[in-house]
This record gives sequence, C-alpha cells and structure tokens, in this order.
Amino acid sequence: MLKKIFISAVLLLAVLSFVVSLLKGNNNNEKTVTVPDRVAVINIDGTIVCGADSKDSLFNQASVVTSGSIMRQIREAAADDSVKALLLRIDSGGGSATAAEEVGRELARFKEQTKKPIVACMGNMGASAAYWIAACSSDKIYANATTLTGSIGVYMPYMNTEELFKKIGITSDKIKSGPYKDIMTPDRKMTAEEKEILQNIVDEIYDQFVYTVAAGRRMETSKVRAIADGRIYTGRQAKNIGLVDELGDYYDALAAAGALGKINPGKDGLPPVKEKEKQQPWEYFLSAEIAKMIKGQLLEQFQSGFLGTAPAVQNMTR
Repeated sequence: MLKKIFISAVLLLAVLSFVVSLLKGNNNNEKTVTVPDRVAVINIDGTIVCGADSKDSLFNQASVVTSGSIMRQIREAAADDSVKALLLRIDSGGGSATAAEEVGRELARFKEQTKKPIVACMGNMGASAAYWIAACSSDKIYANATTLTGSIGVYMPYMNTEELFKKIGITSDKIKSGPYKDIMTPDRKMTAEEKEILQNIVDEIYDQFVYTVAAGRRMETSKVRAIADGRIYTGRQAKNIGLVDELGDYYDALAAAGALGKINPGKDGLPPVKEKEKQQPWEYFLSAEIAKMIKGQLLEQFQSGFLGTAPAVQNMTR
C-alpha cells in the first residue's frame, strides 16, 4: 500500500513539474534576452567511462561520467555562437583510456572547427585518463598546489583465484574456439604467451598516451616518457616538470578562459558562464528512459488538449 502511494506521489510530482515546465516553454509573452559572450564550463567529476549520455535520476547516482555526456556538451558548446571559450573543470582519478580517447577526439574537433581556446582546471585530482583529457587540446592547464595529477600510464588488472577455487571445491571446464579465447580467466595461471599478448596491448595504449601528452603539452616524447612511469604528482610538482601551466583554482582558470576568449568580464571580474542544462524535477525523480516515455505521452496528450490521469503512464511503471 505504502509503495503504491509513494509511486503515485512521484508520478504526480513528475506530471505537475512537466506541465509547469511545458507551459513556461510555451509562454510567448516572455521577452527576448540577448545572450552575452560566455565560457562553456564542462564538469568532469568521477570515474570516466565509455557510454552514451545518460541523465541522473533518483535511482542512478553512481559517481561516474560518460564519454557520451562530455562529448554532447562539447558539441553543444561548438554550436553555440555565444560560447567563446571552453573550460574543463576536472575532478577525477581517471578511468577508461577509450573514453579519454573519444573525448580527446571531440576536443580536437572543437578546436579545429571553432578556433576557440580550451582551458582545463583540476580540483582534488586530475590523473590518468583525466589528465589525458586535460592535456590533449588545452591551451592552459591549472591545478591547485595540492592537486594530485599525472599517473601517465596504463595497467590491466588480473586476479588468479585458482588456489581459492580448489579449496572450496570449484572446478572449471571450458570448450573454446582457440587457445587464447579465455585469456585473463581468473581460474588458472596466465601463460607466458598470454602475458606477452596483453603486455603488447598495454604498451601500445601507453605509447598513445605519451604521444598525446607530448603533442598537447608541446614536449619532447623522450621527456614525457621520463616522467610517465605511472606515478602521481602534486600540482606544484607537475608545474615544475611541465605538466601544468599555472597554480590556481577554478576562478583563476575561468578568468584565464575569459581572457583568451576575449570576453568582457562582469563586475566580479569573471566572464559569464554557460553550464550543463539543469534537469527538470520530473527527469530527476524518474529514470531517463521512463522520463522520456512519460514526456512523450504527456506532450501528445497536451497537444490534443487533454491532460488527464493518463492510464498509459501508470502502466509503464508496473
């Protein structure tokens, strides 16, 4: 009973919030507002993973950011004439090399198409894949003196549980199409040949990481390799070895982005900012897919002049 009441309350809130936002969007009496030149700020907070853009919901609050979400925001900034500079606000210990590569490619496209500056700033952390993103196309990189950054390297985790399985009586039989199809399986030791295969993959990705940093930071590849042994550096140490340009916080980086983009600052000395569009309450309370379905149903009924209880909406939540 309580569960039904809770679901009904959430749906009611979702419906009311959507209707209010829809009515606001259709208010033709609103005055046209001139958008000033501004800096687009993209927050990269949490573990960076590959994946499509997904909006947060009450049921999906993991501390991750997808490459799809970052790339969408980069493209939106590129298409917005009011955006004169891009600021990457990073607080991440890293993540997927593939996700970093995807974002890096999109940043390079932004730079080539718009000729607009990119600035990166790092909070607590900006390491590994996060540093890959910061270094690849940024005109300037800011870090706090105590920021942990660097960690230029690649690793592939592997755990051997063979002895544990033996103790608890678990055996494993496999039928496979080739000798390496079960590579990295945890129930047996890795062979020398398998280690060589995986080491070659790690080395290839590492080389790409090094070349990306060298090109982005305008450093000799040999110099990058000398400091790219996987260790982390403080922001101050990173500045001394060329991985960071300036020590400063978000506001220092924002001011620098505004200056590079030739944006007139406001009374606070900072340029106007464009951030990720805030979600509507009905999008937050529901999962992205359900919210999308409900929005479509409600929009269809609104356009037909009917805003009732919508039995179809209730059926989708069962």
